Amino acid sequence: MTALSRNPYLRLVKPGIVGGNLVSVAGGFLLGARGAVDLSLFVATLLGVALVVAGGCVVNNVIDRDIDARMARTATRPMVTGAVGVPTATVYGGALAGSGLLLLALIAGPLAATVAAFGLVIYVGPYSLWFKRRSPISVLVGSLAGATPPVIGYCAVTGRLDAAAAILFLMFALWQIPHSDAIAVMRRHDYAAAGVPTYPFRHGIAATKQRMLVSIGAFGAASVALPFAGFTGLAYLCTAVACAGYWLHLAATGPTATTERSWAKRIFLASLGCLLALCVLMAVDFR
Repeated sequence: MTALSRNPYLRLVKPGIVGGNLVSVAGGFLLGARGAVDLSLFVATLLGVALVVAGGCVVNNVIDRDIDARMARTATRPMVTGAVGVPTATVYGGALAGSGLLLLALIAGPLAATVAAFGLVIYVGPYSLWFKRRSPISVLVGSLAGATPPVIGYCAVTGRLDAAAAILFLMFALWQIPHSDAIAVMRRHDYAAAGVPTYPFRHGIAATKQRMLVSIGAFGAASVALPFAGFTGLAYLCTAVACAGYWLHLAATGPTATTERSWAKRIFLASLGCLLALCVLMAVDFR
């Protein structure tokens, strides 16, 4: 680890999660821009969302500190070790999220800021405070927050919620389910030790596989709605079909009792590849 990566304040914002969300923000923004990119608006939107997501991650760290202390993977996080105190982290997270929402409201518009606020509230409220600790439907609740970044980007350009925004929200909500289930399978023993009721922990691998297959199929159907609704073209359509087909194939082929983790890792990596490919194609193959 470098000195920067060891910085407790940087670790609290979960840079990987922030970066992943910015990919989908960019995809939604560039789809809405349709080639007429306002660079200053683009940068401001990315920065605003980065601050909101970072703030949400900090607050999530505060909320999850008891869970993190019981998992080997997260036992060295700053809130567990005491490197950052609860009051300091709470103010830090609130300041990041608040400044991001303010930036979005002033530059990207009130609609984009409202969508961002909705995602933030769902993530730190119902998801982190209640469902994650009590029910395997937490993934479904969290998917509502995870689906907002591309919609924020789209609304920053267009200033409206239309069919494209609705399709983006549905696509990315459905994408979250197999993505998160794959993580839950890979870290099943960690979550079990912490008492987190994930879907694989409560219902087993076979039922989780079935949920993955259904959600990937639904994601594929939602993703091809963009070209059929006239928002993207043939290149995007072919990419969407290929991504969903490959992802579905990976989920369908496995696992055995000894290959659960590797099977889940392939599905997880495929989810990232699908996300990146579709965001790139919706950015360049707009209509």
